[in-house]
Amino acid sequence: MQKNTQNGFTLIELLIVIAIVGVLAKIAYPSYVDSMTKSRRADAKAALLELSVFMERLYTTTGCYNPGATDKVCGDANDANPKLPFDIAPKSAYNINLASSGVKANYDLAVDTTTPVGGFTLTAIPRPNAPDSKCQSLTLNNTNAKSTSTAAAISDATDKAALIAECW
Repeated sequence: MQKNTQNGFTLIELLIVIAIVGVLAKIAYPSYVDSMTKSRRADAKAALLELSVFMERLYTTTGCYNPGATDKVCGDANDANPKLPFDIAPKSAYNINLASSGVKANYDLAVDTTTPVGGFTLTAIPRPNAPDSKCQSLTLNNTNAKSTSTAAAISDATDKAALIAECW
C-alpha cells in the first residue's frame, strides 16, 4: 500500500498566511511612517537650535542679528539676511560620501531678521520627499518661542499649546 503524503501548502493555508501578513502590514506601516516623520522632525529641531546658537554668536560679535555688508555695522531691514552655515537638515546630506548612500535633505532652513524687529525667526520647511502633515514647518525665534505653521491656524490656546508641545 502506498501512503498519500502531502507536499506543499493548500490554497486555504496560503490565503490565511497572506491575510495575517496583510493585517500586520496595515498596523505596522503607519507606525513606521510616524516614526520616520518624528525622526526627521528631530533632525530639523536640532538644526534650528544649532542655528539659533549661531545667530546669538553673530549678535555677540556684531551687536545685531542682521549685520550690514561690512559685518561690523548693523544693517537695516532692507539688508539681506545673514548667510547661515548650513541650510538643510540633516547636515549629513552635505557629505557627498554619505549622499551617495542615500542620505537626503528632509528640511530647508531659512532665517528672517525682519520679524520680529531687532530679532530673528528661523524656519524649517519640510521638503516634498519628507512630508510632515501634522506640524508642517517649524519656527524658532530669538526669544526661544517655538511654533509650527499648523498651530498658527488653531484659535484655541490650549489646543495650540498642545500641538506645539507635541511637535517640539
